[in-house]
Amino acid sequence: MAVPLIVATSFFMENLDGTIIATALPQIADSLGVNAVDMSAGLTAYLVTIAIFIPVSGWVADRFGAQLVFGSAIAVFTLSSILCGFCTSYQQFIFARMLQGLGGALMVPVGRLVVLRTTPKHELLKTVAFITWPGLVAPIIGPPLGGFITSYFNWRWIFFLNVPLGIVGLYCVKKYIENQFSEEKRPMDWIGFILIGGCLACMLIGLEKIGQEQINLESFGYCLISLLLGAFSYFHCIRSEHPLLDFSILKIQTFSTTFFYGSMNRALVGITPFLAPLMFQVAFGYSSFVSGLLFLGAALGNLGLKPLTSTILRRFGFRNVLIYNGLICALAAFLCSTLNSGASVWVITIVMLIYGLSRSMQFTCFQVLAFVDVPENKMSAANTLFSTVSQLCFGVGIALGALMVHTTMFLDKHDIASQSDFSLAFITVGVAILVFLIGYVKLDPGAGAHVSLHGKS
Repeated sequence: MAVPLIVATSFFMENLDGTIIATALPQIADSLGVNAVDMSAGLTAYLVTIAIFIPVSGWVADRFGAQLVFGSAIAVFTLSSILCGFCTSYQQFIFARMLQGLGGALMVPVGRLVVLRTTPKHELLKTVAFITWPGLVAPIIGPPLGGFITSYFNWRWIFFLNVPLGIVGLYCVKKYIENQFSEEKRPMDWIGFILIGGCLACMLIGLEKIGQEQINLESFGYCLISLLLGAFSYFHCIRSEHPLLDFSILKIQTFSTTFFYGSMNRALVGITPFLAPLMFQVAFGYSSFVSGLLFLGAALGNLGLKPLTSTILRRFGFRNVLIYNGLICALAAFLCSTLNSGASVWVITIVMLIYGLSRSMQFTCFQVLAFVDVPENKMSAANTLFSTVSQLCFGVGIALGALMVHTTMFLDKHDIASQSDFSLAFITVGVAILVFLIGYVKLDPGAGAHVSLHGKS
């Protein structure tokens, strides 16, 4: 389990850094002598850099070897974390965050590729479930952990925490991971890189502005440009002999179902980590730190279900689990809509626990089912496409959540979001999750059975 453990640790580092600075932005801004609002660029620079370079991760790993690229990515991520901690100006901080995004863009998808290539199909479920949970837990504990470190220590320690993990990771990569190359040497698709990178960058910038309550022509303009570049990217890739993103993989039913319906479900389920803490603060009047602690029930749910994942999938199969667990995901959203400022801590914790349990199972199913039928020679291309859309879903979820709340505020004529505005947003999320369950109904009942061992004694 050495290789999965190394990859799981890198997943934790990358996902944690995407969210941990959210509660520390005012203190970072004060230290660097800028407005707190301007520090949101630190989040945007990180996410946009990841989005731009994730599509080239597969090509780089195939050309230079998975061990070399994965180890180099950890080194870049660790070095940039040190630079973030020692920054003395706003410009230095943005540059360091972009460098950190570059490391993260290669670290996570190449790490997953290492696991997919070294894990036999019959062990894929257990291994992927193991490497998935850090990525699920990190975004949840990130904000309260960032608030705790900033309140009782110094915001610079948020970044210095990565250093020992990075050093240990580099040693383990050198010792336990082989430098695997692809037998096929594909040329770099520079046109695809420019089109796809521009598409993802514009989309995430637009979505980030919407998430920051900047719902105007500029934010929608970025999204429109992204859609146009996305259309050009698609037509370029299906006509190119060596495309950066290989859309022919969508002919595989299990992958295409995960790609289309799973991505929408991922975005919708990902709205709750944005909406719930915001509701606790704005509508219920809790502090940011207490709000983060209340949401830790979801982290317990994520962790609690992991030991039972294989047993549940073996008993019911991927198709049934995705359908019925999807119903529980919708139920969790509806339960969130019933919460109010008079709800006890225990009631809130139980609702968050249900959300965490259903989120954990759904995301694990996506991560495994996407690759169960992908042949070895297409694994790198499938992983790149999967990683790209997963990164986009993160921004889509936040933007959709913000848009829902602002829409209900407009309809209710509220200047400040109230509990009823959040309730309507959660109800909308629940209904949308139910609608997209239709995609799982179309799955073959035996989909992924050779991995889940469903139907076998």
